Amino acid sequence: MTRRSLSVSTFALALTGLTLCTTPVLAQQCGGDFRQFLAGVKQEAVSKGLSERAADQTLAGAQLDRKVLARDRAQGVFKMTFLEFSKRVISNYRMKNGAANMQKYAAIFDRTEREYGVPAPVITAFWALETDFGAVQGDFNTVNALATLAHDCRRPELFRPQLIAAIEMVQHGDLDPRNTTGAWAGEIGMVQMLPEDIIKFGRDGDGDGHVRLKQSAPDAILTAGAFIQHLGWRKGEPWLQEVTVPQNLDWGETGLDTTKTGSQWASLGVKSRWGEISPNLPASLLLPQGRKGPAFLAYPNYSIYLEWNQSFIYTTSAAYFATRLAGAPRYNEGNPDPGLNDAQMKQLQSKLAGMGYDVGKIDGILGSGTRGAVQDVQRKMGLPADAWPTPDLLNRL
Repeated sequence: MTRRSLSVSTFALALTGLTLCTTPVLAQQCGGDFRQFLAGVKQEAVSKGLSERAADQTLAGAQLDRKVLARDRAQGVFKMTFLEFSKRVISNYRMKNGAANMQKYAAIFDRTEREYGVPAPVITAFWALETDFGAVQGDFNTVNALATLAHDCRRPELFRPQLIAAIEMVQHGDLDPRNTTGAWAGEIGMVQMLPEDIIKFGRDGDGDGHVRLKQSAPDAILTAGAFIQHLGWRKGEPWLQEVTVPQNLDWGETGLDTTKTGSQWASLGVKSRWGEISPNLPASLLLPQGRKGPAFLAYPNYSIYLEWNQSFIYTTSAAYFATRLAGAPRYNEGNPDPGLNDAQMKQLQSKLAGMGYDVGKIDGILGSGTRGAVQDVQRKMGLPADAWPTPDLLNRL
């Protein structure tokens, strides 16, 4: 999605008589004494109809985890190019296993598409990238991770409800607070979902009466379909399509901020490398590494990938991977202009910020703010405005 080490081995004693806790405990939304914080979480959970027993089971052994806080502070360091990242994550192994899993679970994939409109390649690509089809689900204790992030005062409004949702999962018998592990930010299972989303969108795909996304591929597939539909998936429509582009295109028209219908792009000389361009759907022309690299039309369903993960490189790779699983050929790499290294990217961001552009944190990451600023500067300087920063552009600045 998205710390002090403090053992709370004596917390079971502190839970005794928590129903007598006063309002100030409930008011402690984050920070402060960890045991008092957990007492407030328990009281809130009980006030919402959850059982004291489930709260005790969930919270009694909870501990703060320094490693979780370290990961939280370091997240977002994503500096590979699209070609580097996509080559790394879309391996022959994942292509073969993706095809094998779509065949193995064909019945549940068919059910998922009937009920939620989400095709098998889309779910399978997420399944592969998130956990390698369930093989790598994370080794952070889920309750500890959520308790740590909820206690931390950076984003308590996100993680406190997730901790309470974990109590509800314990009450349902779908989470073992001692042994359930997952990602550092509390995501669980083969498709890495947070407890609140599992409560809302969890589906029992194997008919055992439980939603267990760590162990059950049918549960994970059906739940992912329900969640992706909720994000706004449009049934029967494409999501990403590789294209070729003419060299006389107005590059300033590219990027997620500009949309044209498929027929309008076709009239400008944009041609599909696989399948037919959808003439009436709005689409943006994406150039992850500039006008000399791969090019894609991103249709409305592409926005669902950005809802899942806000990293442009991750989402474009996941969407492209899904097209490959659906039968598309390997992309044409082209011959992109050299990009910037970490130090150069930070230097560029500093220069752009000094010019009044909002590029966010000076972190060396080519995010949407930096891309937009680069494209505007290129346009003003009379350069091809393809939003791809190069050493030449940095030197000109």
